[in-house]
Amino acid sequence: MPVTLLRHTTPAIAAGVCYGISDLDVADTFKDEAQLALENLPPIDRVVSSPLLRCQRLANHIAAARQLPVSTDPRLREMDFGTWERRAWIDIPRAELDLWATDFLHARPHGGESVAMLTARTREAIADFEDAQDHALIVTHAGVIKAALAVGDTAAAYAATISFGGFVTLIPPIERNQA
Repeated sequence: MPVTLLRHTTPAIAAGVCYGISDLDVADTFKDEAQLALENLPPIDRVVSSPLLRCQRLANHIAAARQLPVSTDPRLREMDFGTWERRAWIDIPRAELDLWATDFLHARPHGGESVAMLTARTREAIADFEDAQDHALIVTHAGVIKAALAVGDTAAAYAATISFGGFVTLIPPIERNQA
């Protein structure tokens, strides 16, 4: 079945700050952003959310409006940026950023999670939701959405952009019997 991936609304943190698993609340613009997302979403059968507050707030808003239950799945959380969490990107040592760029999938100069680790858990979760018999709305993060959409193992493969409150619907391939 299709799976719709919805990015959380704008978080309450300054622009230019690295945040991943940091449990941030939503910005003051939440009500308007959530309503816009709700109005544009396709029909869904259930809502599943990252356990992080910025996703839970949006998931609960949509679920209440659509009269659906919300469940959480820790595999949908954002990447763990370790020592980079809540640091301005410009304050992260250049050598650490270069190391990450050199081995984008596997490097962990921050001590947190690698992109490969994020991708593995994301793809496992998406496969489970695609195998279900209903259309799930997944309220999650940009990193998870990029990992779900990535084709290839370079940084360029993860270059998809999605705005706060934006979504993409994944349609699983149709399996056909071959004669």
